[in-house]
Amino acid sequence: MTGRLVWGRDGGDWPNREHSRFVSAAGLRWHVQRMGTGPTLVLVHGTAASTHSWGGLMPHLAEHFSLVAMDLPGHGFSGPAPAYRLSLPGMARALDGLLGVLGVRPAVVVGHSAGAAILARMCLDGRLAPRALVSLNGAFLPFGGLAAHLFSPLAKLLARTGWIPWLISRQAARPGAIERLVRGTGSHLDADGMARYRSLVCSPGHVAATVAMLANWDLRALGRELAQLPVELYLVAAAGDRAVPPREARRIAAALGPRARLVSLPGYGHLAHEEDPIEVAGRIREIAARVGLVGTAGH
Repeated sequence: MTGRLVWGRDGGDWPNREHSRFVSAAGLRWHVQRMGTGPTLVLVHGTAASTHSWGGLMPHLAEHFSLVAMDLPGHGFSGPAPAYRLSLPGMARALDGLLGVLGVRPAVVVGHSAGAAILARMCLDGRLAPRALVSLNGAFLPFGGLAAHLFSPLAKLLARTGWIPWLISRQAARPGAIERLVRGTGSHLDADGMARYRSLVCSPGHVAATVAMLANWDLRALGRELAQLPVELYLVAAAGDRAVPPREARRIAAALGPRARLVSLPGYGHLAHEEDPIEVAGRIREIAARVGLVGTAGH
């Protein structure tokens, strides 16, 4: 699969570009961004996104934390991986390998959507032991009902069809396609945010990784084991999220009891951290203060 983003050609105006580097780990070439000082905080984006997703958030956290963000395998500017490595356990092992090479032992981990599931899997497997796991509209639970029987087989079929990513990328280039996709998550992004997703989805290599990830994604084991999560879980749930409805966060909080805390965000959708990075950065600082890592927000 060709048609991948190329740093020298496509990364000229990438958010926080001056903090980017490329690292070889776990048999992959990763695009990594590091900035800031303080306790280490790792940021993991969701399916179909990249480090750009944290572009507005990272500068607001850099005064308080030493930040590490990466493009997941096959996403953005990170190199491709075989489809079997894009499963939840495979992603967890690969990210563990990257953090090992970087020598990173995070005090707090923050994951958006599927990124939160990867971090939870790592914590359950003993690969991470942070003081807190912050889930931003985290996708922890499997599809229910008919979708559970249809979606994964469909994704597997698409993943085996080499021309599908090219077709999706061509469709994404049509006027209004990305805007409709983003609005479908309940979020409203500015023109630059839309342009970032357009550049990603117009890359067949990025789309291929997204489809392969969906095809190999199985959350049933995580759903069964989540009650055993050995770290404090903060479920930041946006009221307008249409991709992962906030009722899922409420369900998880009820199941985990005092080890999980629900943090509600009114007025935002699935990409809340891109819609209002200042607000979300403040919530993350408050959580870090609660677990004794930094002073209270604003201090």
